[in-house]
Amino acid sequence: MTATLPLTAPSALDALDALESESIHIFREVAGEFDRPVILFSGGKDSTLLVHLAVKAFAPAPVPFPLLHVDTGHNYPEVIDFRDRLVARLGLRLEVAHVQEWIDDGRLVERADGTRNPLQTTPLLDSITDHRFDAVFGGGRRDEERARAKERILSLRDAFGRWDPRSQRPELWNLYNGRHAPGEHVRVFPISNWTELDVWRYIQREGIELPSIYFAHQREVFRRDGMWLAEGPWGGPRGAEALELRSVRYRTVGDGSCTGAVESTATTLDEVIAEVTASRLTERGATRADDRLSEAAMEDRKREGYF
Repeated sequence: MTATLPLTAPSALDALDALESESIHIFREVAGEFDRPVILFSGGKDSTLLVHLAVKAFAPAPVPFPLLHVDTGHNYPEVIDFRDRLVARLGLRLEVAHVQEWIDDGRLVERADGTRNPLQTTPLLDSITDHRFDAVFGGGRRDEERARAKERILSLRDAFGRWDPRSQRPELWNLYNGRHAPGEHVRVFPISNWTELDVWRYIQREGIELPSIYFAHQREVFRRDGMWLAEGPWGGPRGAEALELRSVRYRTVGDGSCTGAVESTATTLDEVIAEVTASRLTERGATRADDRLSEAAMEDRKREGYF
């Protein structure tokens, strides 16, 4: 009599494994379907997660496309240092579009309020055109903001880089439609279905390094429009605003003129995760002044070609 081995059910993926698998699948699909993809990289946690997933998707081969950073010139030094170290460590190719160059040659005009975040759109679109990128990976997530919740995984942009929510294509199961006409391109959001908490739990599980400003530290900040902003080349404090030394950290990073810190004592990943779990505001809702300009601020910028 022949002995039979007991049948065992395959182990189910946990939530993070499932999200990772979906994201890696998206990277591989796009690499196979498009000619010149690029990853938008700011040095923030979401774009750092994208790079980590891309490395996993193609290992042991190198990541087959470059990174693109639209540098406002108003970034935190800790983030730029981290960006350069990560690129050097992984041997990646980095393209940088410096907003200052567009201001210097007259293609852009400095805003009266000093913020350069809205000025990123033109350098981004010009860089996409110049390098002929046809698929642009971004770290947008649906839980961040209502306009981003409307995005598909693959989001078509017209020949002028504009987004039209009415042109969004259905995405059934894991089938993605990358068809586009000459001059058009596709924005790709591999972590669209992740939440901020998912991101932090995955960072903890994978041991992913981040810029130090994501953890609590002492910094001189001033209060403006309900947010703690840091002193920098973007201006401030002004008028009655006064610098105060506070224990803060950043939930998102970007142009220093519109990216606020939150008061925090969270110096470890466990403490950050506990803080995010208890928060009732997304990181953009809590710390990004550019999203408070109007109810449709993000959607207006996306229609113009923003991330």
